[in-house]
Amino acid sequence: MIVTTKELFKHAYGKYALGAYNINNAEQTMGLFRGCIESKAPFIIQISKGARNYTNKIMLEGMIRAADEIFPEAIFAVHLDHGDEQTCYDCIDSGFYSSVMIDASSLPFEENVATTKRVVDAAHAKGIAVEAELGQLGGVEEDIAVDEAGAKLTDPKQAAEFIAKTGVDSLACAIGTSHGAFKFSGTQGLHFEVIEEIAKLCPGFPLVMHGSSSVPQDEVARINAAGGKLAGAKGVDANEYLPAAKRGVTKINIDTDGRLVWTRVHREFFRDKPEVFDFRPMGKEFMAEYAKFIGSRNELLGSAGQLEAVRAFLGK
Repeated sequence: MIVTTKELFKHAYGKYALGAYNINNAEQTMGLFRGCIESKAPFIIQISKGARNYTNKIMLEGMIRAADEIFPEAIFAVHLDHGDEQTCYDCIDSGFYSSVMIDASSLPFEENVATTKRVVDAAHAKGIAVEAELGQLGGVEEDIAVDEAGAKLTDPKQAAEFIAKTGVDSLACAIGTSHGAFKFSGTQGLHFEVIEEIAKLCPGFPLVMHGSSSVPQDEVARINAAGGKLAGAKGVDANEYLPAAKRGVTKINIDTDGRLVWTRVHREFFRDKPEVFDFRPMGKEFMAEYAKFIGSRNELLGSAGQLEAVRAFLGK
């Protein structure tokens, strides 16, 4: 059942965070739904601009509709991740998305405000929620690249001003995470003080954490043992998910970790079974492994076991 992100955020705020997982193909879609059903968790499906171009947006939407029919007990929202202004309008007009993200964080503050406000006005007219970003994360995600010198934490007072001026429904904050597999160096971690200050200035307002994959070191080691070359990969401490959620983070984006699971399964499969050319056995293995991974992340987010409580909250 597709619901709005706003409804999910109301139930989650201050208690747990919703996992926001990117999908690109059928295997990811099936693994995601199975993992969330098995862990009894509501969730958010994220479709990026890159994913919409990878196959076709109609294909992705068709897979989600099919999964909704296959797993009628699932409760989830559909979200555009890192959209530019035109892609946001395309998704708004489609009538399929629960929410869209306009990422104008690379623009000066006032331009970010103006761009976000245009998208908010268009989305709200059709009952669709909007996520925006303030501050800049380092790292690389698809066509987004910000070096560490260009990364900057979100200013809490500026965040409060941004929310008031745009009417945005949730805000992605730069709190020390970064996109991709190389997030931290040394002992750097999340800046909880930034989350706390924004929550103090904007009580009850849903915050979002991007670049939040944990980059499990066992996955990296297995990939490298099967011929990969991921040197120095490091991610967010997954044990910090729930403390962030208790402080007002209601949505945590996890994409890179899913790619690592895919890479590990396929590298090991081809290494161990070089005679096999049928892709379905490894696809089945990936779906099972991805479902297991999703369940483990929902446990850490605190969303596992929340499905029936959300259903009661929604009255559905």
